[in-house]
Amino acid sequence: MSEYSTLVISQRGAGVAQITMSRPAVFNAFDEAMIAEMDAAFAQVLADPAARVIVLAGQGKHFSAGADLQWMQRASTASQEWNLADARRFAAMLYRIESAPKPVVARVHGAALGGGVGLVCACDIAIASDNATFAVSEAKFGILPSAIGPYLTNAVGKRQAKRLALSTSRIGAAEAHAMGMLHQVISADALDAAVDAVIQDLLVGGPGAHAEIKALFGQLHVGPITPEVRELTAQTISRVRGTDEAREGFAAFLDKRPASWTKR
Repeated sequence: MSEYSTLVISQRGAGVAQITMSRPAVFNAFDEAMIAEMDAAFAQVLADPAARVIVLAGQGKHFSAGADLQWMQRASTASQEWNLADARRFAAMLYRIESAPKPVVARVHGAALGGGVGLVCACDIAIASDNATFAVSEAKFGILPSAIGPYLTNAVGKRQAKRLALSTSRIGAAEAHAMGMLHQVISADALDAAVDAVIQDLLVGGPGAHAEIKALFGQLHVGPITPEVRELTAQTISRVRGTDEAREGFAAFLDKRPASWTKR
């Protein structure tokens, strides 16, 4: 796989690619270079048909300290045009993760701060060690969690998101789990086993089905189930039922054998 200066791409297992943030000296804080490489790394892994699940992790003591303060200091003296282009690149990178047609699992340990929280919330499934901590800390620096705001709000709801952003308070893994930011909290020595267990569950599902789930759920919102929503769901399932993957899935179940994609 291609070499990156701020990331490492590795094969975690059959069908599983891991993207590991690799700036441990600054607690995996990201700057322009890491944002560009993260976007490119996800594009690379998404283009690889052998990679069915993606794990996002961090090297060293912490998952990610969020924005590199030297990067933010440069931004504070740059033009609005530069800042707009820079912010658009960050927003596009987060959306690349969230909208990936493959499941993305966050393996979280240590601290996730600011944009690091955004990365956690952009992933489909987030599993953290019980010593992990989280803070939406941008207001301490006179800015706001703008690009990560939609992902944070989707994960924990608007009132909790506002509370975290306004207070900048640091919360533990148990509280993050209770509000929906995390799906599972586990002891640090069992973190990788828990991630691998989730991966095995994900590999049972069809890759086409995963892509369809993410595309459909990306269009659904909490609220009234309108005629338009009902039609969207009917159109989607009627189309997917006729795919080769669906035919194989039903045949495998009736034949009491694993589906073909579980052998990849």
